[in-house]
Parts: sequence; structure tokens; C-alpha cells
Amino acid sequence: MATNNSKSRTQFSNMKYEIANQLGINLKQGYNGDITARQAGTIGGNIVKKVFQSYTGNQYPQMDAQQNQQQQQ
Repeated sequence: MATNNSKSRTQFSNMKYEIANQLGINLKQGYNGDITARQAGTIGGNIVKKVFQSYTGNQYPQMDAQQNQQQQQ
């Protein structure tokens, strides 16, 4: 069962703001309803990549353009 861990929550928030900043997305403390779903998804996707990399020590597998296009269909 998950527990509330303020240290983990703080680290996650810091990572979220760091990634948003790297992507040029203006994320502010609190409500961010003004960002698009695409921007939110980009932030979330990059968080997943970073967590995967830190957990496995490997780069997240990259898709080539053809694989990406096939997946979107």
C-alpha cells in the first residue's frame, strides 16, 4: 500500500519543474490548467524516461519515425 512520503513528493515535484523548464514549458506552483494536454503529456513522458533510465541505468528505447507513425495509427 502506498504511503504519503513528503520527501518523495518533493523530489517528484522538483523533477517535474526541472523537466518542464528544460522543455520551455512555463509551469507554476499550484494549478496549471492553462497548459495543453500535449505539454502535460510531454512532461509526463520525459519523467517516465528519466525514472526508467535511473532505475535500469539504460537509455529509454528510442523509436524511429516509422515506428512512431505506426504506433499512432
